[in-house]
Amino acid sequence: MDKSFDGWLSGFIGVLIFSGSLPATRVAVMDFDPTFLTSARAAIAGLLGIAMLLLFREKRPERRDLVSLVVVALGVVVGFPLLTALALKHVTSAHSIIFVGLLPLATAIFGVLRGGDRPRPAFWLFSCLGSALVAGFALSQGVSASPVGDSLMLGAIIVCGLGYAEGAALSRRLGGWQVICWALALSLPVMLALSFLTLPASFAGVGSGAWIGLGYVSLFSMLIGFVFWYRGLAQGGIAAVGQLQLLQPFFGLALAASLLHEKVSPMMVVVTLGVVACVFGAKKFAR
Repeated sequence: MDKSFDGWLSGFIGVLIFSGSLPATRVAVMDFDPTFLTSARAAIAGLLGIAMLLLFREKRPERRDLVSLVVVALGVVVGFPLLTALALKHVTSAHSIIFVGLLPLATAIFGVLRGGDRPRPAFWLFSCLGSALVAGFALSQGVSASPVGDSLMLGAIIVCGLGYAEGAALSRRLGGWQVICWALALSLPVMLALSFLTLPASFAGVGSGAWIGLGYVSLFSMLIGFVFWYRGLAQGGIAAVGQLQLLQPFFGLALAASLLHEKVSPMMVVVTLGVVACVFGAKKFAR
């Protein structure tokens, strides 16, 4: 199979998995504290990640890789999950999903800074256009609706873009699934301790939906999704494959409407279709 096509396919599978992250987080934070949810999902995924590393007898990363692994851990293991969990206390998952449309631009920028990518000028035109559609939609909703929620989502996008780009660059040496597993292992002691410190006094009031949400973000969002995502970014290019994230709002909105029965306005659909069109333009001029 062509390496570039394989990279795009892996990236697409990763995006499909990540599309359920925000709806699952929204369900989980209804019964779980955001800090506990963040630490618990990382601890569960970390234990699984260590098991995988031991099972396949993976060689330890070199000392030069430690800083990059810390950046990955702070970006995608701690930063994005915590900031989005806090944001979803203030906004719906349907509203937050729109902000995910900014991730391709953030990933592309950090891909240039950290991964050495050099897309053509037309690529930036389509990438910025897709991001402008997302930002314009958010502003049209009125920042007074929840400035805290929107600010947290913007912060989440920035740290996630950095974590994506750093992890993709590192996966060229360590391998895709190895990067996320080592990042999870590195953060496990802190996340495990934090899980116990923020443990709910009782689980009696926790519904089945919250448990399912915790299970999804722990297994799929925190581990399996990254196996495909980092592999795709490494093989197809950080900036190029990163544009697939423009498709994530489309899948996420569908989940928010069908599973959570959240209102999806016609404008949300229009914006989503607009950014989907941008991903094809960006792909054409990615290299």
